[in-house]
Amino acid sequence: MSALSTAVGRALTGRGIHIQAALQRPTSYTTIHKIPGGSIVSNAVAAPAYIQNTDRSFENDIFVPPTRPNLPATKFSDRMAAIKEAKPFSEFLTDNFNRQHNYLRISVTERCNLRCLYCMPEEGIDLSPPSHLLTTEEILHLAKLFVSQGVTKIRLTGGEPTVRKDIVDLIAELGKLKAIGLKELAMTTNGISLARKLPQMVEGGLTALNLSLDTLDEFKFQFMTRRKGLSNVLKSIDTALSLNIQPLKVNCVVMNKVNVDEIPSFLAMTKDRPIEVRFIEYMPFTGNKWESGKMITYQAMLDQIRQSHPDLQKVQDHKNDTSKTYQIPGYKGKLGFITSMTHNFCGTCNRLRITSDGNIKVCLFDNAEVSLRDMMRAEGGMGPEGEKKLLEVIGVAVKGKKEKHVGLGELESMPNRPMILIAGNGYRRRPPSKTTYNIPLHLLPPLHIGQSVRAYSTSGKPDRPVTATDSQEPVSAQKLTHVLPSGAAHMVPIHEKAVTTRTAKAISTIKFSNPDAVKLIRSNSNKKGDVLSISRIAGIMAAKKTPEIIPLCHPISISKVQVNLRVVDDGNGAIEILTIVTCDGKTGVEMEALAAATGAALTVYDMCKAVDKGMVIDGTRVVEKVGGQSGDWREEGWVEWSES
Repeated sequence: MSALSTAVGRALTGRGIHIQAALQRPTSYTTIHKIPGGSIVSNAVAAPAYIQNTDRSFENDIFVPPTRPNLPATKFSDRMAAIKEAKPFSEFLTDNFNRQHNYLRISVTERCNLRCLYCMPEEGIDLSPPSHLLTTEEILHLAKLFVSQGVTKIRLTGGEPTVRKDIVDLIAELGKLKAIGLKELAMTTNGISLARKLPQMVEGGLTALNLSLDTLDEFKFQFMTRRKGLSNVLKSIDTALSLNIQPLKVNCVVMNKVNVDEIPSFLAMTKDRPIEVRFIEYMPFTGNKWESGKMITYQAMLDQIRQSHPDLQKVQDHKNDTSKTYQIPGYKGKLGFITSMTHNFCGTCNRLRITSDGNIKVCLFDNAEVSLRDMMRAEGGMGPEGEKKLLEVIGVAVKGKKEKHVGLGELESMPNRPMILIAGNGYRRRPPSKTTYNIPLHLLPPLHIGQSVRAYSTSGKPDRPVTATDSQEPVSAQKLTHVLPSGAAHMVPIHEKAVTTRTAKAISTIKFSNPDAVKLIRSNSNKKGDVLSISRIAGIMAAKKTPEIIPLCHPISISKVQVNLRVVDDGNGAIEILTIVTCDGKTGVEMEALAAATGAALTVYDMCKAVDKGMVIDGTRVVEKVGGQSGDWREEGWVEWSES
């Protein structure tokens, strides 16, 4: 076999056929030229890969295999199996620790019909405009690209995937990828609106199902999810069993003093039914008010179960399992533990995530993200050249994956998307992480109105690597929020936002060109009156009038405006202004703080222009904001002061 392989390899490599494809086919082949619609180039696990030789073009060639040679069945199948096992995995999906990522999780929506305590912040979330989310065509394009590189399992997540209007059709289209190597098509759902859609989903190709269920008590269900619907979830489980969906898993986030007492009830679900109940350690995400006292560790749960089931047996886990699996003798089902907090499974991680707004996220607990959506929407982004660039960027992101995520102590305080928004919006500012992507500048898509690039730096020279970290603002921050993709201006809708307390601080400085103005201000001898007092009142009035000055600002109920002014005697002197604006509302008050600082500065200018026509208003900016979905932010190095 080795001599044959060598000879065939030498012959076919010169004709533009990849040696691996040659080994998967007999030595003769038929070539059909000029097939309309373009070439076939695939690295699918279950399909042969024909890679063109750069010395010649096979752009419109398709290779048709001949009849299988007359070899003994067992010998031929053994040979085929050996070749398949030897096939190299895609370099784009292999990280620096030789982990091969053949499992892709795609979030298809950021909407959900529940409001689970551990998943969604109490104040709710800011949903992305529909134009920022992946279209069905874009989801299918990415899915096909990843499967062509060796992904064999796709899981659809959300938000709640069943609220997507075309979810049944989307599953049917994804199911067609089984022809090029996809082996498992799974979905994670809360089961609220699943039962009636499930038969069509299974017919379309759905093979596995995870249902999220944290309590079997109706009252507690309503408390934990802030909605009713336990009976719907239980009906979905029964429907899945009747359709013989395997594996069928029930995910339960266990929390101290909330549902830890229900572990026995969940174990009972596995007695007569082939269900795997998986107990998940409570994980911290922004907005879920995580506390160490709420978390029940894997070991504590295991000890509790063994008190009533001392014969509990460990089941052999698969290489890439996230769950440590056990079984009670005589029970049809199993139980497992997902131990992200106390015993990570990073060493065998084979998962990549695509968020609903089109970012690749290589680790659940890493803030670094890269926008694939923007690359696809650039000119030619969904053509052959666009696919090449996508693969290069995906490869860079995968190579940037860390050996393991941070430990429990750091996870507690590390900002991350709310769990619901591993599907959607990011944060406008985040502390920088250590993850760095070195992405060649030529791969960056051109920016258009309403578009942006997440995790890219725009500095650097052409054709040189650009370092991009998540200290850069992600796409949801860099976009022009008041501008539609068409270029038309619009007011950002806030009706679905929660009312929260928000504060913004802004500063401005008026620098004088001679010392006369400062002398008059200090002695209160200015002919127009008390400069500081009048400027303070002007700043307060400007904050209140902001929506009348700035066309797209929402009128809001301001609860506090503070304008501080201080005289600086250095050189010719200056007036420094600090404004603090607070409201209880659905949108921030940065513009009100800026308007207050600017209004106060202009009033100083107006009152002093008779003695100094060379004044300069300088450094007007927001220096701090607190509250709102984008989180808290403060300008590095800025030191707050109060008026003496």
